[in-house]
Amino acid sequence: MLITEESSVVHCGKGLQGTTIFWLSLPEHMKTPYDSALSDFFSGNEEHKLLLHNTYGPAEEMPLWYFFRSYEEMPDLEKMALSVCEGRVLDVGAGTGCHALVLQHWGHEVVALDTSQEAMRIAKESGIENAVCHDFFSYTATPFDTLLCLMNGIGFIGRLSSLRVFLKKASELLGEEGQIIVDSSDISYLYEASAKPLGSYYGEVSFQYEYRGKRGDWFDWVYIDADTLTVEADALGWHTYILHEENDQYLARLIRKK
Repeated sequence: MLITEESSVVHCGKGLQGTTIFWLSLPEHMKTPYDSALSDFFSGNEEHKLLLHNTYGPAEEMPLWYFFRSYEEMPDLEKMALSVCEGRVLDVGAGTGCHALVLQHWGHEVVALDTSQEAMRIAKESGIENAVCHDFFSYTATPFDTLLCLMNGIGFIGRLSSLRVFLKKASELLGEEGQIIVDSSDISYLYEASAKPLGSYYGEVSFQYEYRGKRGDWFDWVYIDADTLTVEADALGWHTYILHEENDQYLARLIRKK
């Protein structure tokens, strides 16, 4: 929903050619369940629960406050991830911008990138200077020093086979000495009492949000265990350094081979 610069609306960053883009809050009938949940919570309505259906077990409640948490409320893994960010940062899948806000406060130039228009509106209203509603794979910009993907953030690529496309795009967006900071999980514990799926990587799952009785579209997600990420990235020309491990989750830095 593009509108003119003269209108009284929320600024949502810069367009691909540097033109200013603005976004209005979506009408309710156009919002996804995820959008509606974020919008309600941000406006103080905490009456309803956001449910996440999956392909491996019962639906789970997603605590909405977690999308809005402060630095003090973040786990150690995320605090470490933020501490190793360098220079100009692209926060991929930024959501409402809680990580970008911390980095911005620390003096980094940050672009918060997300495909949810409602999340980007909230990020802007929360103080993010450059919130861009755009798909990662078609986004273009001047080079970044760090690509940040948190909250199992690399999962948005959907399939392990898409890692090649992700790293190729990351290479286009990063400067010569750029790095990728990502976290993910090993979900093999889900299959302790059953066999792992045949014909596909066991970390590939699908999710569906439900809010106020409305269900959204199913979307693919992938959890990549540390060993698999290391091997796959190495074959594609990237070094992987595991910075932190906690239970089944880990934090990694990826740097291109010279």
